[in-house]
Amino acid sequence: MATDANQGTWLTQEAYDRLKGELDELIANRPAMAAEINARREEGDLKENGGYHAARDEQGKQEARIRQLEDLLRNAKVGEAKESDEIQIGTVVTIAFDGDPDDTEKFLLGSREIAATTDLTVYSPDSALGAAILGHKVGDTVAYKTPRDTEISVKIIDAEKFLG
Repeated sequence: MATDANQGTWLTQEAYDRLKGELDELIANRPAMAAEINARREEGDLKENGGYHAARDEQGKQEARIRQLEDLLRNAKVGEAKESDEIQIGTVVTIAFDGDPDDTEKFLLGSREIAATTDLTVYSPDSALGAAILGHKVGDTVAYKTPRDTEISVKIIDAEKFLG
């Protein structure tokens, strides 16, 4: 997601439009969800009314997703990735794991919200690997610690602008 609370989440225009469409659909579905809850409420005793509780749970999930999308879109930085010598959000990175130059991985450094728009694996700049390579250049070797406290070194082999 974002590396700085003021920076926002970088999104391609395609990802922004897809998320905005999802938000609009969820908001448009509110009256139908309220009608479903009302219909289930009229079925009788609320203590033993599984349909009512399921509808309420679904409404809670939808409302949480609406809040998440509204916040994400409000703070989104929409546009194309920028050309740069340094690894930044919106860069497609190829790394080789230290000790095995044939063991490479290619991924996009960006928001997981972009994942639906690409076949690439997407790493957040807040992840251990993402934070370690952010700001570095092709040819640099960086180390990071995994959640299990294992240190891994990787060499940045290639970096290119994400074309989405």
